[in-house]
Amino acid sequence: MNFVRRPVLLLSLILATWMLGACSILPWWEPDVPDQVQRPQGPGNSRWVPTDWSELPGFDDDKLHEAWNAWVRNCALPHPAFAPLCPDIRRLSLAGEAQKRAWIVDNLEPYRVESMQGSAQGLLTAYFEPELEGRRQPEPGFAVPVYRPPHGLERGEAWYSRREMDTNASARASLRGREILYLADPVQAMLLQTQGSGRVRITEPDGTRRLVRLAFAAHNGHPYRSIARWLLDEGEVRDASWAGIQAWAQRNPDQVDALMHRNPRVVFFREEPMDATAAAAGPKGSQGVALTPGRSVAIDPQSIPYGAPIWLVAPAAGLRRLVFAQDSGGAIRGAVRADYFAGWGSEAGEWAGRVRQNLQMWVLWPKAS
Repeated sequence: MNFVRRPVLLLSLILATWMLGACSILPWWEPDVPDQVQRPQGPGNSRWVPTDWSELPGFDDDKLHEAWNAWVRNCALPHPAFAPLCPDIRRLSLAGEAQKRAWIVDNLEPYRVESMQGSAQGLLTAYFEPELEGRRQPEPGFAVPVYRPPHGLERGEAWYSRREMDTNASARASLRGREILYLADPVQAMLLQTQGSGRVRITEPDGTRRLVRLAFAAHNGHPYRSIARWLLDEGEVRDASWAGIQAWAQRNPDQVDALMHRNPRVVFFREEPMDATAAAAGPKGSQGVALTPGRSVAIDPQSIPYGAPIWLVAPAAGLRRLVFAQDSGGAIRGAVRADYFAGWGSEAGEWAGRVRQNLQMWVLWPKAS
């Protein structure tokens, strides 16, 4: 039996020796590993390409002090990769521009964001926080309700559509008593829902007036459909800004409900008080920190993690600056995709309505220790 086993053992040793030798030469014939290796690993739907600071257009010209408050706010709920840097970030709040820029270069590395297909070009849009008038009780001229999340709404499950909320008796019953306040018309309500938050100056039943914020609380689980896109595609308007949509609604009052029903998604809100501190910042984004006008963006969290600093370049919009991934949205999908928070009020709204520009982004990530 031993004589029989020896050739088998010898053959096994020869085979093992050959395999070890083959493994040692594998790199010789394997294709080169490209520079586009994700380092660090992106969240799944984007590719991060390590690059040099010189590739970032306008990096030496940004007014970093304008961005630093947003970065400090990030440190209230930091991404784990950035938590060790937060003491420095807070300490540098009063530092000069050169010192801030040098710290960024010393501690972070830039990665160009690309789609999984290798495209570095994407889309920038913008959003804002509208300022509206409201009433606590319905009255002539203020009859469009804004709702809290209704009873029976379950996260991840589709509830009644917008049309059903207007026509279905069960849906109407579920909404009864969930009214927060009333706005002047359906276009204002759609504007509030599309932007995801708003400032409303309420007139209470006793005549007192106060400013509140309506913040996003939930939605009905249906897909978002743009009424502006439909009006453009049908040739109904050339100006698809909110002012243009409002003008169309005034010309076509009998078609307004049908237009609204083309977007089945409905957003529900919660009311938040507005003191001086809250009024000086935007609403809380998906990260959980207050948004900073001009320095906060909504991104696809499957491509860029919340809290990440981003170098954003959109030349047609005049933007080459440091921003932060602090929010998300139902229409913000893809690797190179951002929705830029413009602030609040009519001026911010007019600017945001014009933004639909080509975009490039670089994630700035902590250097490996």
